[in-house]
Amino acid sequence: MGTELFDLEGKVAVVTGGGRGIGVMIARGLLEAGAAKVYLASRKTAELEAAAEQLRPLGAVETVTADLSSSTGVEVLASHLAGQEEALHLLFNNAGATWGAPLEEFPESAWDKVYSVNVKGVFLLTRALLPLLRAASTPEDPARVINTGSIDGLRPPVRGMNNFSYTASKSAVHMLTRHLAAEFAPDVLVNAIAPGLFESKMTSGLLAGGAESIGAHLPLGRIGRPEDIAGLSVFLSARASAYITGAVIPVDGGVSTLH
Repeated sequence: MGTELFDLEGKVAVVTGGGRGIGVMIARGLLEAGAAKVYLASRKTAELEAAAEQLRPLGAVETVTADLSSSTGVEVLASHLAGQEEALHLLFNNAGATWGAPLEEFPESAWDKVYSVNVKGVFLLTRALLPLLRAASTPEDPARVINTGSIDGLRPPVRGMNNFSYTASKSAVHMLTRHLAAEFAPDVLVNAIAPGLFESKMTSGLLAGGAESIGAHLPLGRIGRPEDIAGLSVFLSARASAYITGAVIPVDGGVSTLH
């Protein structure tokens, strides 16, 4: 027992939503823990290439441009991976979308867009990559699917957030995680992380008043740091978590404990 419990040597990973924010935090953590290769997927090629340039000094990184809100985009990514790899150890379903509008003005399209990316895309991609994941699994160290949920799917956000489809979609991700965990056991483990407040494009409006001052109001006195996401991501990817499936783990500085 020791550091080998957290060693990702030889593992191949896919991180969707990998062009920025939490996706980059995840990918960096995997590479620093020894992952053999990380595929970054997103619909924005320029962001992907910028992220890959930043990460390549740490290890092998490839990019795939794909819109994972549709079966067509899922097929683009799945076909590329099947042509490159015989097995896939880690799938991080991290691509996400949000929408904010007052209740009276909240459009139907906001439900379609957000659910297509946050829920349908997670299901379709996981199903498409299941043969590669099963090919990587061993009884001692199964392949992993790790979904990005949110504390907004664990507790209602503060009044006035107006991100109705986002909160509902993340709650759905948490239940889908549990459902798939039961379906895939013991071959593939399925867990979710539920991030709180981290610096990203999605939270830029929330942090406009200053990350330090806003973080001071949280139970642990700060917003999340990249290593907080990386640490949990590596744990859920490594042999250290080989007896965990169907879990939704908050990484939120204690916010989910508040009423």
